[in-house]
Amino acid sequence: MGYTPLELERPLAIDRIYSVHYFEYGPDYAFVGESHDFWELVYADKGEVYVTAGEEEKLLKKGQMIFHEPGEFHNVRATGDGAPNIVIISFECNGPAMDFFRHRVVNVSDNERVLLARIVEMAGAAFSTPLDDPLTPHLIRREAAPFGCEQIIGVSLEYMLLCLVRRGDESPASRPTSLIRERSQNEFLARVQQYLEANIQRRLTLSDICRDNLVGRSYLQKVFREKTGGGAMEYFGNLKIQKAKEMIRQGSHNFTEIAALLGYNSIHYFSRHFKKVTGMTPSEYASSVKVLARRGRGEE
Repeated sequence: MGYTPLELERPLAIDRIYSVHYFEYGPDYAFVGESHDFWELVYADKGEVYVTAGEEEKLLKKGQMIFHEPGEFHNVRATGDGAPNIVIISFECNGPAMDFFRHRVVNVSDNERVLLARIVEMAGAAFSTPLDDPLTPHLIRREAAPFGCEQIIGVSLEYMLLCLVRRGDESPASRPTSLIRERSQNEFLARVQQYLEANIQRRLTLSDICRDNLVGRSYLQKVFREKTGGGAMEYFGNLKIQKAKEMIRQGSHNFTEIAALLGYNSIHYFSRHFKKVTGMTPSEYASSVKVLARRGRGEE
């Protein structure tokens, strides 16, 4: 019996990417703008930014993504009220299915956010090009990169786009209801995350978190490891560093004040923890933010 292969349809096929960026902007950041002959998506991971698309300026809120079609002039600038974090991915994708994304702003789901995080993670592993350099003309492959990183980037981006098209413009009420267990864990995680954010200035212990949230240690750690990839204390420590980075970008406090406001015993412990998490000292990070701001304004 002879078998005839079936060539799979790929309505959204991505074989080329131009850039993958994760930017941590200061409150006064502004990019002069550009246009190019490939697609670009901009996702607000934290805070809000103003985005120009053609002749229209839009406010992109946390959790939202905008698409710029080939040839469309676009720029981005901070609102001045906070220090936003932005993901930008430029890629080539042709075909009529991409018409869905023209002039489109979408609200990103938890699953799509995970895919974005995977793309950024794999880009950091696959390429030696800094993710925070807006003047990168092309990506440079990292020597001895982990197997399959580039394919994971392409597959994850394709899957995210497919999910967005399939979801379309449906209202939340028309979407399938999540499983009770999944929803319960997500609600619990969100509640504890909100608690940690509200108590970011404290020196919390794992026992404090369990007591204040009426939860057992094993369940707390299980949910955090499943949902965030690490334990609750690791998440809390990273949360402090993210807040520290935001405060450094805002420039309203010195390092000693930031350490005190975030509950560190000393500036020395704060600096060691900051470098452990980010790979840079607070001073090195502050310098990199200034360089990024100058490049955004087109200065050398």
